[in-house]
Amino acid sequence: MVLSATFMPSSSPKLTLYAKIRGPFYPHSVRLLNPFKIRASTTLDYSNVSANDKSSPLKTSNWQWKFKDNLVNIYYEEHIKECPEPSQNILMMPTISDVSTVEEWRLAAGDIVQRSGNVNWRATIVDWPGLGYSDRPKMDYNADVLEKFLVDFINSPNGPIKQPENDLIIFGGGHAASIVARAAKKGLVKPKAIAAVAPTWAGPLPIVFGRDSSMETRYGLLRGTLKAPAVGWMMYNMLVSNEKAIQSQYKSHVYANPDNVTPGIVESRYALTKRKGARYLPAAFLTGQLDPVTSREEFLELFAALEGKTPVLVVSTEGSPKRSKAEMEALKGAKGVSKFVEVPGALLPQEEYPALVAEELYQFLQQYFASDA
Repeated sequence: MVLSATFMPSSSPKLTLYAKIRGPFYPHSVRLLNPFKIRASTTLDYSNVSANDKSSPLKTSNWQWKFKDNLVNIYYEEHIKECPEPSQNILMMPTISDVSTVEEWRLAAGDIVQRSGNVNWRATIVDWPGLGYSDRPKMDYNADVLEKFLVDFINSPNGPIKQPENDLIIFGGGHAASIVARAAKKGLVKPKAIAAVAPTWAGPLPIVFGRDSSMETRYGLLRGTLKAPAVGWMMYNMLVSNEKAIQSQYKSHVYANPDNVTPGIVESRYALTKRKGARYLPAAFLTGQLDPVTSREEFLELFAALEGKTPVLVVSTEGSPKRSKAEMEALKGAKGVSKFVEVPGALLPQEEYPALVAEELYQFLQQYFASDA
């Protein structure tokens, strides 16, 4: 992502923002200039790793989530291998950004589902409310809202997840991994295992400018601007919703190898930015409203609380932006982390290198659950 924003701090709560935000919002590395500036740009060159395009029977559907006064249509996919034996379900949660989509997990899901072993796997991939192909109502998105959705999606009697309690495995990317861990720490969900792929916890602006009362006021003003009926769309279209911006962002740090960014990926992500309500959740993410914790200590505590209760795999990446990489590395050897591995990639390794990520995930499943059949 190439993001340039200038904040002019003063004694007044007024927010002065000169911004060039090129591409969707992900936690990223930054360089501070004077006055305060965010400028993120990471160029990495990794050799291309081919991925096996393993397809699996795919069922797409929608589930209606009731949240306060909203009825939100939630898009999800089920990847299955047709066989008479019962299967073990894996829930895959996409990385949170303004172009978050079930598409990022499809190849990895197909790879795992089509493997032959003692356990038959099936995968459910779901788009978060406000993202992907799910509805994007105008509401106050925050980490609690997304956690509530996750809990409802898993536990609802009429929900898509047909799995006995304590028998669901959850894979999550980026912030999604931390939200899953937070819900598990609270006992709101009881997964059989968790895999955190390139896990993150801090939004782009708070990780640079902090969260004191002055900055929180400015973040609120920025959120309000992006959510406004006319100027919000104008700002979003100008700064985020264009193909050149998305391509630049993916090549700079979302993918490790720029050659892996295809026109098809850019086109599909661009289409997502044109969906009705596309700017509402990204406004919350940029300003830290979706952060499940507020410090590295709290981040580590999410995983420590699962020690002895839930096996946890952490998949770090070789080419993550510096700040995101530091948070992933903090989990190496941390309490509650059963296994820590590193793969090529940056912030979306499950999409850029699906075969490698699928292999690590499958080995984790084999290690802990091969004898369950």
